[in-house]
Amino acid sequence: MAILYYCRHCGIKLGKLDKLSVHTESLGFSALTEEERQEMISYDHSGDIHIKSICEDCQESLERNPALHQYDYLIH
Repeated sequence: MAILYYCRHCGIKLGKLDKLSVHTESLGFSALTEEERQEMISYDHSGDIHIKSICEDCQESLERNPALHQYDYLIH
């Protein structure tokens, strides 16, 4: 099992954790609401966990151009 982090806006892979045993509290999942968990966390058929986050480039773009929040996908 791996935990894979991707940007929710541009799709770039941000990182990967290959630990076999990780507590969700250490990853901050317990701080999320149920709705946020459903939106941000998904599982594939091999047991890998996919986390939607945000990359630095998209974060900077959104800070400079707040109108971009209306779009699901950003190209930079």
